[in-house]
Amino acid sequence: MFDAIARRYDTLNHLLSAGLDRRWRRRAVRELKLSGTERVVDVCTGTGDFAIEAVSSVNGQAKDVVGVDFAGEMLRIGLNKVRQGALDRRIHLVRGDATSLPLPDASFDAATIGFGIRNVLNPEAGCRDVARVLRRGGRLAILEFGFPKIPGVGALYRAYFRYVLPRVGRAISKHGDAYEYLPASVAEFPSADAFADVLRRAGFSKVEYRSLTFGIVYLYLAQK
Repeated sequence: MFDAIARRYDTLNHLLSAGLDRRWRRRAVRELKLSGTERVVDVCTGTGDFAIEAVSSVNGQAKDVVGVDFAGEMLRIGLNKVRQGALDRRIHLVRGDATSLPLPDASFDAATIGFGIRNVLNPEAGCRDVARVLRRGGRLAILEFGFPKIPGVGALYRAYFRYVLPRVGRAISKHGDAYEYLPASVAEFPSADAFADVLRRAGFSKVEYRSLTFGIVYLYLAQK
């Protein structure tokens, strides 16, 4: 499914979020407080936007990033973007399983996951393997969709998510199922409190989360 929508993936992300996806990634990278010396792993990297932000942010950059994803076509597009930005010495893209990362233990200082953990069949196993590849004290930032709890805003957003988003996504991506899957996967994802518990069970401490843009997105922060 992700290979099938890869060509239009970035366009739809920016369009359907009204460009807010860039702001959310910038906020997440800023919260990691990178100093320029850190190695970062970006799990479920997709077309590499989070990895690119991590080495380009004006609020602190990573030394280098390894991005891991299952979808080969997404990685192909991401590699083109990395090369176009002359970032191929700092960003390395690898095909792999989020629950069994092809990376050595304790080899990274920080990790990011952008809108991908809900697509992992066993999110706790994925988080546990992220903890495995992080050094002690390593920091994690996860962005994931949620639903606003503010009366009126929540109802309006749910209507947009259920009716408008799938139609626009279908029209542009030419894929019938992908943008039906998105709202369904968000609805099935654990609440913010429940996912914070998942992170604790996976080996993280100092777990916290922040609601962004009225609760459309949650930023989870944790430390190994």
